[in-house]
Amino acid sequence: MWNEIKQGIRYSKFYLKEFILFSVILIFIITILVGNSEKILITTLIILFLNFLAIVYLSKKRRNELTEIERIINNIRNNFYEIADEIILSENLSSLEQAIKKMFEKSRDDIEYMRKLQRVRSEFIANVSHELRTPIFAIQGYLETLLNGAISDPKVNVHFLHKAVHHTNNLSNLLNDLINISMIESGEMQMSFRYFELAPYLKSIVEELKYLADEKNISLNCSPIREGVQVFGDKERLRQVLNNLIQNAIKYTEKGGVEISVEEEKKFVTINVKDTGIGIPEDQLNRIFERFYRVDKARSRAVGGTGLGLSIVKHILEAHNIKCEVKSTVGVGSEFSFKLKK
Repeated sequence: MWNEIKQGIRYSKFYLKEFILFSVILIFIITILVGNSEKILITTLIILFLNFLAIVYLSKKRRNELTEIERIINNIRNNFYEIADEIILSENLSSLEQAIKKMFEKSRDDIEYMRKLQRVRSEFIANVSHELRTPIFAIQGYLETLLNGAISDPKVNVHFLHKAVHHTNNLSNLLNDLINISMIESGEMQMSFRYFELAPYLKSIVEELKYLADEKNISLNCSPIREGVQVFGDKERLRQVLNNLIQNAIKYTEKGGVEISVEEEKKFVTINVKDTGIGIPEDQLNRIFERFYRVDKARSRAVGGTGLGLSIVKHILEAHNIKCEVKSTVGVGSEFSFKLKK
């Protein structure tokens, strides 16, 4: 007990100014009211003693509260708590308790976000390494075979050179997509928003990609669009979105075809890209916009592509403050759609 009293006395020095000021005020008031010098002296001593006891008591109480706060902070630092509700302070510190809980939840969320970023970064590096390795090894293999004598064989030399060029194009496409992703995510990609007429815009995109559908003997059509309909957005970036969606639809459609249609509303226009392809399993619909995610890895590589197309679509549309909606049924087909302001 004596140790506690000593600690209280030692800690009360932090309130010395308040102690002196309060005592002087009381003594001054008593001097005016009493007037008797002998009574003033006795009263002054009593006031000083009572003030001292009050300061020691309050100091002890404050010291206990600070010790309690220090204990909570140390527990947080040592990961003692799993949820914020485990943090409990005394009733007179309830407001501070709520502030510490909010700080704890934010710190926990920040740490989890950093861990998620680290996982994504590690996965991204692994995926990029794998995707780069495939065309580089293929090119290396074809060139080494040619150098080892196949260049003199007219049956294979041109074929191998075409293969090498094909993989070089794949490598170039991958690097371009990686640059686009990097620019979008870092905010370096400049967007140019303006109004443009939709009908000729969509028709030109369909005409540019029709040869891909013709090569697979499937149809690629654009439903009639009312002339004069204008939409607001970045014309070139949206062309990139539509190119990716239409090319994907063609790649995964073996029979039937791909159709682009437009639905008009009062303030918006919905653009749909619908195919009769292999479809996407429902449990994978929420992952198809991830970088390098492939529903069917073997088939995806067989038909080509970098695995970044839908991720680029997602980022560009998010820059327009819109989302890409997906509906799909395995064996029936898929439909990708997004809205643009009129």
